[in-house]
Amino acid sequence: MKTDISVSLCAAVLAASLCFTGCSVDGAGTPTAGAAPAQRNPLEVKVKPEVLEQLTIGVPEWAAVRGNLRVPGRVEADETRVARVGSPVTGRIAELEVQEGQTVHRGQVLAVLHSTELSDSQFGYLRAFSQQQLTQRAAARARQLLQAGVIGDAELQRRDSEFQQASAEVATWRDQLKVLGLTESAIRKLETTRSVNSLYEVAASIDGTVLERKMTVGQVVQPADTVFVVADLSHVWLVADVPEQAVANVHVGKTVQAEVSAYPEQQIRGALSFVGATVQPDTRTVRARMNLPNPDHRYKPAMLAMMLLEDRAERLLVIPNTAVVREGNQDHVFVQSAPDTFLLRPVTLGAEVGDKRVLTSTLRDGEKIVTVGAFHLNNERKHLALQGE
Repeated sequence: MKTDISVSLCAAVLAASLCFTGCSVDGAGTPTAGAAPAQRNPLEVKVKPEVLEQLTIGVPEWAAVRGNLRVPGRVEADETRVARVGSPVTGRIAELEVQEGQTVHRGQVLAVLHSTELSDSQFGYLRAFSQQQLTQRAAARARQLLQAGVIGDAELQRRDSEFQQASAEVATWRDQLKVLGLTESAIRKLETTRSVNSLYEVAASIDGTVLERKMTVGQVVQPADTVFVVADLSHVWLVADVPEQAVANVHVGKTVQAEVSAYPEQQIRGALSFVGATVQPDTRTVRARMNLPNPDHRYKPAMLAMMLLEDRAERLLVIPNTAVVREGNQDHVFVQSAPDTFLLRPVTLGAEVGDKRVLTSTLRDGEKIVTVGAFHLNNERKHLALQGE
């Protein structure tokens, strides 16, 4: 009787123990361990054959990749379209007709000078011109007297010589007036009116915009002084200082891209029109520029810009954009771990080269990735995760 009670008590204890330890008893009364289901990796996906057929599997490829070198630059006026307007005569500024930023046309009066040098030259020309007319009439009269037998050949020759000397003096003064800026029409008007004018008009030599006004009313202007700087801004230069280390790949005609800070949304494409022949010793840079059409005057001198130059080619690993999955602010690729199984793995990518990306974190040798269809495979992974498969 005691033996039966002991057996029953042991059986009860065993059953309770099996309940707490997760064990079960089979039909024959033999306890079996109740194993918990294995936890699924959320970054791994196993696909069906019909899904696998839609994927393209491959490996990263080696390619010659040219990087972009960003060089700070600026907008400058085209120096071939810049005029520094001054006065060929010494004088004091009496009037200023234009201001900085104003658009002017060729021949437009920019300033008026009062010049005693100009009036003295005009007076000298009129005196020589009068003497020329006088000697011309004397020579003509001498020819008539010679024909009448009143004078001899020597007197005619003397008067012709005086006329030639007066003509040479007129030519000298005429050239002087032209140097001082008088036109042929102004000289003919001076001959007709015989009125000396001490006012000199400083006129624009090109169509353009007044960039600088260097003088004020009352200042004395010398022939070497610049009064105005006028520039045609319909074409400007985009200038950059290229580091010495990068000039080996920079040459005239090289295609470049640029952007001006004031218009970051507008990409500018062009070709280098000039590359400096010397290195600036203080900055160790070489000056390079491209011509930039500017019909609406959007680009203004001194605007900051950035020029993008292709650097030397490097042999790098690349993968197609279709292989990249963006997940949680991190780039990933699907690595094939079994014929029908793929693992989403984070990678580090570099610059974009056409329809490919540079792979800076390498994969293990022999590992294959999904090159086409990674986006749809990621959707399949998320779908299976929601279903708990």
